[in-house]
Amino acid sequence: MRKFVLFLCALAIGSGAAAQEYEWRHVEMDGSRTGCTAPSKDNVDEAVGTFKGCRYVAPNGKTFGKRSIVGKTARVVMDAQPAMARVKDIIGYSTEAMEASYPESALSDWFVDIIMARTEKLAGKKVDVGITNFGGIRIDMPQGDIILDDMLSMFPFKNQLVYVEHTGKQIRTILESMAAGRFQVLGGVRVVAEGGKLVSVEIGGEPIDDEKIYGLATISFLLDGGDGLTLEQNAISVTRFENEDIIDAVLEHVYAETAAGRPIEYKADGRVIIKDMKERR
Repeated sequence: MRKFVLFLCALAIGSGAAAQEYEWRHVEMDGSRTGCTAPSKDNVDEAVGTFKGCRYVAPNGKTFGKRSIVGKTARVVMDAQPAMARVKDIIGYSTEAMEASYPESALSDWFVDIIMARTEKLAGKKVDVGITNFGGIRIDMPQGDIILDDMLSMFPFKNQLVYVEHTGKQIRTILESMAAGRFQVLGGVRVVAEGGKLVSVEIGGEPIDDEKIYGLATISFLLDGGDGLTLEQNAISVTRFENEDIIDAVLEHVYAETAAGRPIEYKADGRVIIKDMKERR
């Protein structure tokens, strides 16, 4: 059974200033007061409760006035259920839970490899390297049935796929910058870093060639400053796919796997190695 997950946005306002800073936090809600759980399409009454006259009856049997905070909140949740029915459709099955952990994980590898495959298809050109961002993966992959809302919540941002051509030298520069700071989600490469320095880079199983032109799959957010990356800088060419969002690529993959009778499963493959990561944390 899924638990409610609340995304909190913490607002900080500097004294006398209008500047705002936001922070994402996940808080699991156990429903201890009402016994509420996350409803599916077919169990709204059992999961959220019902109204009987002027009283709201929670799943655990407790009652609250319909004008109480609990009652008003329950009404909002119940009224939203018909519109939410579509996003509760089961669209796939995951053999195990996956988290987007640093510097590499099954979920982040799965994500960037999907982006690479879809971008290569759209561009009609070979994609050698993929770069996306950890911040774009907002929730973990659940174990068991996957509903549409899982994917929409995992990738909520409207960022488009982009194909970029770079020299090996420029890709090396990008990876050196990451090694000195923080790596983002990488595909098509095997990098080793130590002491904030890039020790080695392989692309497609071969040492990076500074003179070779490589195809890079990425997202529009990272082209000009997103998460500190400027992936269009010094590019040989940039092709933006304005009508192809991240979620489009991910859903196409999930639907295809499900139609083929395959579950969603992936394994990290050691593509990012930071030898002194414990000391640098």
